[in-house]
Amino acid sequence: MFQLYASITSDDTPMMPSHRFGFLYGWAVEAHNLGHPSAMDAFENLFKVMQDTLSYAPTLESQHHRLVSMRLGFQDVPLWYASYQIDKGQRRKAIETLERGRALLWSEMRDFRTSTDQLRAVDPTLAAEFEAINRDLEQVTMSMAPCGNMETESIEVEDSWTTDPFGHLVAKQRQVLDDRNKLISRIRALPNFRNFLEPPSFDVLRSAALQGPVIIINHCEWRCDLLVLFRDSLSLITTTDDFYSRAIELGDRLVDARKHHRLESKEYGRALRSVLQSLYELVGKPVIEVLRRKKIPEQSRVWWCPTSVFCYLPLHAMGPIPSDDGITRYFSDLYIPSYTPSLSALIASRKPQAEGKTFQKPSILLVAQPESLKHAIPEICTIQRLTTTVTSLISENATPSSVVEGLRHHQFSHFVCHGNLEEGKPFNASFTLAGGKQLTLLEIVRSQLPTAEFAFLSACHTAELTEESIPGEALHLTAAMQYCGFRSVVGTMWEMADQDGQCVAEDFYKSILSSDEPGVPYYERSARALRDAVKKLRSKKASLERWVNYVHYGA
Repeated sequence: MFQLYASITSDDTPMMPSHRFGFLYGWAVEAHNLGHPSAMDAFENLFKVMQDTLSYAPTLESQHHRLVSMRLGFQDVPLWYASYQIDKGQRRKAIETLERGRALLWSEMRDFRTSTDQLRAVDPTLAAEFEAINRDLEQVTMSMAPCGNMETESIEVEDSWTTDPFGHLVAKQRQVLDDRNKLISRIRALPNFRNFLEPPSFDVLRSAALQGPVIIINHCEWRCDLLVLFRDSLSLITTTDDFYSRAIELGDRLVDARKHHRLESKEYGRALRSVLQSLYELVGKPVIEVLRRKKIPEQSRVWWCPTSVFCYLPLHAMGPIPSDDGITRYFSDLYIPSYTPSLSALIASRKPQAEGKTFQKPSILLVAQPESLKHAIPEICTIQRLTTTVTSLISENATPSSVVEGLRHHQFSHFVCHGNLEEGKPFNASFTLAGGKQLTLLEIVRSQLPTAEFAFLSACHTAELTEESIPGEALHLTAAMQYCGFRSVVGTMWEMADQDGQCVAEDFYKSILSSDEPGVPYYERSARALRDAVKKLRSKKASLERWVNYVHYGA
């Protein structure tokens, strides 16, 4: 049977990528269930077809359409393969697999902006060619798709110039992609460039934990595991048999409460409280035990890199944690938590800029729409009084073009406006600016921001995933800001109470601008500053959902 699977799915058999994917999917599942050694070959081929399937969709919009149409496969395969590898004792390989299978769209776009400094030192002409073709491919990928057929598999390149505008775009993208692949082959033929743009190895990925542990949660119906990556080791936490179903139930409970109750209602508060308590029992307790066993001091930085349903859950606020002194503590009281959509994103957020790390007080771009937010004025005044340079784009001065231009010339940015989600269209997530105009996620992603370091998104839904999202892709405004250059970003998991904006901002910037941390860039102080500001919000008896809402991404 498995020889037949291998024959049907070989490259010699003409077949659309989605059909090949289906056969490989069946092969992998059957081989795993029967304990057949060909499971690894099936999984490896699945990964190749996953990438091919996306590569031949010309725009981000059409790639996302393809991801959604094959949602279960794209979402499950990396988790299944990683669980298979863990079962075989291949923990490091499992880390590589989870990295290859998540944030596929962000990874693709990051590749378009790969540094060519080392290549330029060896072959300046080849480096210039590669930069130019990356610009061409990025321009096509980030363009708006013309109305037409979103399915690209059946379009033949030689015929597509005579078809609809979308077919023209497909043909252009495939030609540029083929040229780029040839260039990459030439680059890999150079001495010391054999691994150019290859998926990162475990030895590269482990550097994500240089400044603190990274906790990766693999949520898979075959087996669930918590992988805790330290700078010099990797710990595996096995889970109970009901871990998978309990996690789904927690996600459903929180989503259902948000659908049927106001955020500040008693019903929602009870649901959130029960979810946080159950999360502690399910995830927090075993993780804290490992951190203590590894002698990770309390108040250390810790990063969460979740998968599946855990991308929707507030891991940073798990608790309360039992204590002998009767003081109510949550996970963020013991450690300083952050999130990252992938290990590569975290590593990239720490790479030095061309001019090196800066330790001077950052300039801040303030973007605000006070007309639509009752409590915006006090927050605006708080930012404008800060002891650093502040440029204000307020009301009619805050247009999409002026904001993007301003982002290019400031290290910090602070948004006080409405954040918007659109079900099923993550690239339409946006900030509402002057005259109701929208600065969309796609427009942000198109921007290249060489001086960007930190963004505070004091707006609703900026780190929220819609129900139709593929969790591992992290397609939200906070991740978009991180992708286009910001090293650290503060966002919100759901609708925020705008009366909290002023007090959180005041305590946050007081902490970050006055803290005495020699040799630590200001953006790297943002996680601790947010944690401390949120603790002060808690001390003012803010309801649970108001302080749990705030999350930190990045360095």
